[in-house]
Amino acid sequence: MTAVPEVETGNGYSVRVREAKGSWSVAIVDPRGREVSVRACGDRAEARTFASTVRQHIAWLSEPRFREVYRLAEEA
Repeated sequence: MTAVPEVETGNGYSVRVREAKGSWSVAIVDPRGREVSVRACGDRAEARTFASTVRQHIAWLSEPRFREVYRLAEEA
């Protein structure tokens, strides 16, 4: 039997991928539903790749560590 390290259950952050008139962006949304960071992307593939990475980090990191990695302000 192989031991698998425990993975955090995630946190309250989420991701939105948006497209408007050919411009793509990815927003990080805090647990209260506020967009706290938006990154412009060159195309759909870049947006989906970045969003996938953020989703993995949401699943793996605690909220404090996630805020640190993405340089997000503390919740008020």
